[in-house]
Amino acid sequence: MRWELTPTDPAAAETLRQELEIPATLARVMAGRGFAEPERAYQFLHPSLDQLHDPFRMAGMPEAVERLRRAIHGREKILIYGDYDVDGTMAAVALLTALTSLGAVVETFIPHRTEDGYGMQIPAIERAAAQGFRVIVSVDTGIREHPALVRARELGLDCIVTDHHLPKETLPAACAILNPHRSDCRYPDKNLSGVGVAFKLVQAMMGPEMSEPLLKSYLKIISIGTIADVVPLIGENRIFARFGLEGLGRPRQPGLEALIKVAGLEGSPITAGDVGFRIAPRLNAAGRMEDARSVIELFSATDAKHAESIALRLDALNRERQRIEDHILAAALDQAAEDSEIPRRRSLVFAGEGWHPGVIGIVAQRLAERFYRPTLVVGMADGTGRGSGRSIPGFNLDQALADSSNLFERFGGHAQAGGFTLRSEHVPELRRRFEAYAQRVLRPEDLEPRLRIDAEVAPHDVDWPLLNALDRLEPCGPGNPTPVLLARGFTIAAPPLVLHEKHLKLKVRGGGRIYDALAWNKRAWMNSLSAGQWLDAAFTLEENHYQGFRSLQLILKDVRPAAAA
Repeated sequence: MRWELTPTDPAAAETLRQELEIPATLARVMAGRGFAEPERAYQFLHPSLDQLHDPFRMAGMPEAVERLRRAIHGREKILIYGDYDVDGTMAAVALLTALTSLGAVVETFIPHRTEDGYGMQIPAIERAAAQGFRVIVSVDTGIREHPALVRARELGLDCIVTDHHLPKETLPAACAILNPHRSDCRYPDKNLSGVGVAFKLVQAMMGPEMSEPLLKSYLKIISIGTIADVVPLIGENRIFARFGLEGLGRPRQPGLEALIKVAGLEGSPITAGDVGFRIAPRLNAAGRMEDARSVIELFSATDAKHAESIALRLDALNRERQRIEDHILAAALDQAAEDSEIPRRRSLVFAGEGWHPGVIGIVAQRLAERFYRPTLVVGMADGTGRGSGRSIPGFNLDQALADSSNLFERFGGHAQAGGFTLRSEHVPELRRRFEAYAQRVLRPEDLEPRLRIDAEVAPHDVDWPLLNALDRLEPCGPGNPTPVLLARGFTIAAPPLVLHEKHLKLKVRGGGRIYDALAWNKRAWMNSLSAGQWLDAAFTLEENHYQGFRSLQLILKDVRPAAAA
């Protein structure tokens, strides 16, 4: 990796240190992340519920609230049209909970990934009209669904769109559209996820009834969808995540309690990493492997045993997802090994017959990280290919797909991720065009992974006070990553050990102390590391719990040989 030490204005860091009375390393990290003004830095370090914006600042909110209140008063049937990922299902759960509490006649529809397809579909709209629904509220979808919304209007349905994806040049036909990316929307925070936008509607609908305890209760659900959708954890998203994670440690709803239990998190403080890697995958497994409607059922459950049975099913589906994912990844890596042109390519396209469409997105992410190339993975069946893509910094995947739009039956996404369907025979042409686009927009240096380092510290500075200081940045994630530190002059105190055939565990000595250090998925380092070797290390710092003991632990991001001190 190319190590890039974040430039920091020493004067700004010193001002933060003095005025906020924070440790010097934390001040350097904050200044390097653009928090040069003490007041702004203070607000970031002290998120509060009163920092949430008035939902009526969002364009379309008065119209959406008026139509829903009229529907509730007139006992009109309301349908929440969701999406099958965690962001979409959590948005549906939040809105269903709010509308039900307000006395609405409301149901949810979560499309099946393979039977219904992505986004709002005309057949589903027509079924809703036939079943007597009068209002449809989309969550995490709808902003690009012009044909479906035109059909809804023809059938006399009033549609309220809540979405966070980028709109087309024109907005679809709807009685209200809530999306911070609308060109005429002055809402201050443009980084909301789908569940975040839906929650602003919940806030507006609840009004004075949204007490602080009730608000914190909703944020448990909002935080799960926000973290799972990998949106920047800054602004309102940071507040959602901070207070939501606190509440997840005290679940009250039977479904949430059962989910936390099967994830192995019962009785423990829950972090953003726990949501991203243990809670969200189990919820996502429903939509990937079977039917995401079981997620709505889980969060609607009032009986603990019923909730437990659903949670156990989600856990089993997640294990099956992992098995299939590993199989597809191995097949894609076999294709890569047989392609001598891989080192010269600036993009990658993998395709296989029968590859599960619910898993290919995760595989695309793993391949993009492994090869550091924008990557498409296509699962083919009955002459149709369903594809998913993941990108790297500096490459807009949505624009790249648009460059080949005439090959697709359907496509969409954003800069870092996207999906599409096409005829299987078009895959070779897609591979050619995707590579041609990558050759035009990517430079060789864009394909070299970069590691951003927040601050350099001496080995003797790696201690509990440093960890406690950096913990004030939590919850960390996109837009606010866990700080990466650089320390020079560690020595390897014992031979490295291989864990689970793919990870490394080391003991390193520095500043008179010995630390455990883990290197995830870095078994390839094994042959270049030995006891007694001197290292410069880039790492994050965390607390490890084992058999009742606490210890500092380094998570190694990269290492380099160092001259002996």
